[in-house]
Amino acid sequence: MRESKLRVGVLGAGAWARFAHIPGWLRDPRCEVVAICDPVGTLAADYAKEFNVPFATTDWQQLVGNPEIDVIDVCTPSSTHFELSWAALEANKHVLCEKPVAYDFRGTLRAAALAHSKGLKTKLGFTFRYSPGVQYAKSLIDEGFTGRPFIFNGYEQNSQWLDPMTPLRQVDIHADQAVLQTSSLEGYGAPIIDISHWWVGADLRRVVGAMRNFIPDRMVRDTGTVMRMNIDDGDIYLGEFTDGTLTSIQTSFVTIGNYPGIEARLYGEKGAIICRLVEEFGVAETVKLATPDGVEFRQVEIPQEFYPPGGHPRESWRSLFYANLIRDFVSEILDGGDRNQGNFDDGAWVQETINAVERSHHEERWVYLPLERA
Repeated sequence: MRESKLRVGVLGAGAWARFAHIPGWLRDPRCEVVAICDPVGTLAADYAKEFNVPFATTDWQQLVGNPEIDVIDVCTPSSTHFELSWAALEANKHVLCEKPVAYDFRGTLRAAALAHSKGLKTKLGFTFRYSPGVQYAKSLIDEGFTGRPFIFNGYEQNSQWLDPMTPLRQVDIHADQAVLQTSSLEGYGAPIIDISHWWVGADLRRVVGAMRNFIPDRMVRDTGTVMRMNIDDGDIYLGEFTDGTLTSIQTSFVTIGNYPGIEARLYGEKGAIICRLVEEFGVAETVKLATPDGVEFRQVEIPQEFYPPGGHPRESWRSLFYANLIRDFVSEILDGGDRNQGNFDDGAWVQETINAVERSHHEERWVYLPLERA
């Protein structure tokens, strides 16, 4: 790795790139965004002008193949994630990719193996793993605050699409509508599933779940019309970890609440933690703790050390959490050691859980993990 700044190329000029990804890179003085690509050339050019990025293109292969670029950031529609990530890894680039890398967990495992074989670092867009509150809670868990875990409850619930006239994005309008398609479980469940794995520190043994389509008729952004979409807009699953910890996960984008709507609860033999990542009354997140001799949950202040430089509790969660993600990834790359949290291996674990819950719903049974690899 050169001694100068990490040079980053961004694929995708959408809203998430604008409000989270690019500001995160620009916030870290150890890196610089040198190129941006989008199929809509005017979007790429507009973002390049807005963020003072020197090069804009519609040709992703040109950007990925540039030997002067160290890191590729994939924040394009999910159907393109695997192809772009794979090409970037083959071109010897470190890769940050929004979730999922692939709809089938085995694809993500293949990409993770390719990265390992080349000594490259990967990172999934598990934004909420990097919130100051979640990071602080994990440090308490590591210090033994909760002791042996008993139960993890996770929620991702907000009312973004409770109104059926709010245009729905990134859905397959050509999918077989006789079969319930996965939406909330994958797009919204992934972050809280990731936190459950990280906090408990064990793999899942089995899961059983149910998915529902509560609001079938929706305005679809791609068509500009109301269509019947048989998609999962709410779901719940129960699980059992290999260490005996029990878990329940609920996700939905039609349950009343503010975005992002993440809440993680861990109950152990020595203590309990509730971390609520819901932007309410101007505050991005709250952490509450309880112990056997102090059973009333008390809100605690998140130490400043868990915030990115310049970060504070009233900053937007989008920039606040993602700044931590970028800072962590840059450190992992520059340090050159083995540390690489929230990587493609973690992404494969989360996607395998999602695939198992999908199977459980469609086959109406408990599904045991790990799933078959072939």
